[in-house]
Amino acid sequence: MRFLCISDIQGHADALDRVLAEGRARGFDQILVCGDLVFPGPEPLRVWKTLVDNNALCVQGVSDRALARIDPKKLSAATEAEKARIDRLKKTHAELGELIIARLGKLPPIAHLPLESGHTLTLVHGSPSDPTEPITRDMSEEEILARLGGEPGDVVVCGASHEQFEGVVANVHIVSVGSVGEAPGGTHAYGAIISTGQTGFQVSLFSVPLTNE
Repeated sequence: MRFLCISDIQGHADALDRVLAEGRARGFDQILVCGDLVFPGPEPLRVWKTLVDNNALCVQGVSDRALARIDPKKLSAATEAEKARIDRLKKTHAELGELIIARLGKLPPIAHLPLESGHTLTLVHGSPSDPTEPITRDMSEEEILARLGGEPGDVVVCGASHEQFEGVVANVHIVSVGSVGEAPGGTHAYGAIISTGQTGFQVSLFSVPLTNE
């Protein structure tokens, strides 16, 4: 199998299209998404439809859970920034509708996929011990071990930090796939191809520019 692994699309449909085009050029069988799918970007519905049309396996991110649990009509703003955020939340709710919002609320926080080699791939937004808390590149091994929890699997595919990196801690291969829609700098979208087989798995990180220059 070849998995196209992405995260943090956050409603940016054009960036998602570019990553999918790069994934198709490299070849993949299944899309895995580490949450934060549709908010706060400009095209939440198009992102959702693209993921559904491509049979993507998605886990729930922090913004996905917030969309499902928070009624924006009950929120009040103390600052202009808060008002803009609430207005965006209302527009996203209106565009997606109750059915899709409910489906976001039912996404699993974590998924475990058995691989042909006998290894297990764990898909999560943040970390196996707490799907809302990210694994970041500047953490010590002790801090990462705490985030991995008791049974993290053999390869952990995650997002949340918006930074792309990989490493191995306590024989667990960590793949932070970066962000499609809101990576630092805003010039590139990020993802990974994980190829699996009888003997193990291989990880290939990639980025695509978000401009034609």
